Amino acid sequence: MDFIDRQIIELLRRDARLPLKTIAGTVGLARSSVRSRIARLEAEELITGYRAQVALEKAGGAAAIVSIELASTPMPDVIAAIVGDPAVDRCYSLAGEIDLLVEISDVSCAGLNAARDRLSVIPGVVRAKTSLILKRDKAG
Repeated sequence: MDFIDRQIIELLRRDARLPLKTIAGTVGLARSSVRSRIARLEAEELITGYRAQVALEKAGGAAAIVSIELASTPMPDVIAAIVGDPAVDRCYSLAGEIDLLVEISDVSCAGLNAARDRLSVIPGVVRAKTSLILKRDKAG
């Protein structure tokens, strides 16, 4: 991965819907070259997907952080089960008393509660503590 790849990734992180023409103009390459680079970054799994960010508060939904303590570490099967849940937005592995911080969201509070319940009963999860997110000051 070179400097131009890093520029392309940063542009797509800010706005995944940027036209190839805009990206090409910013990084100084032809659209076909940018298209090839993006395809390679996807094939190498450096770019793993694109998603819509939803204003949950406008959709009547909610988000939460679930602090998870595991029976032991590492537990890759538990992490795979957690990140496979459709309500999971992010999963952070930590050093310290808390093993994982998991951000979940749903367009309904009932869906959020169901997601939290699914996570807490995964074998290997000792404790799950939920904190409702009231406001995000920076998206990303």
